[in-house]
Amino acid sequence: MQLTIKSVETIHETARDFLAAIKDQGSCLAFYAPMGAGKTTFIKAVCEELGVEDVITSPTFAIVNEYTDGVGSPIYHFDFYRIKKLEEVYDMGGEEYFYSGHYCFMEWPEMIEEALPDDTIRITITPQEDGTRIIEF
Repeated sequence: MQLTIKSVETIHETARDFLAAIKDQGSCLAFYAPMGAGKTTFIKAVCEELGVEDVITSPTFAIVNEYTDGVGSPIYHFDFYRIKKLEEVYDMGGEEYFYSGHYCFMEWPEMIEEALPDDTIRITITPQEDGTRIIEF
């Protein structure tokens, strides 16, 4: 499927469409995109659509941030950019997060590809020359 983020002003509309499209398909979502393509911005919009009221930022240094959605369930937001070895994911309890049944939004999943569950939804964000972003999954 393909969606377009036309602007920052319409990102929440795209986030709602995205959530409707992935409903009941899995809870692990791997976001593939170049630096600065809008991974964190889109994940923030998706989390806000899920009712998260926490401050949503990229977990670049923490590796994982935990938020609470509108019904009290946890959402996990990962940034694996700084992971050097796959063992780091296992040491931090990655599998417990991935198989928890709660949303796991992952930036830079290519660093831990081998550890991703088979049912991971893979999302590619591609910036366009006109400033829009194409989201494919």
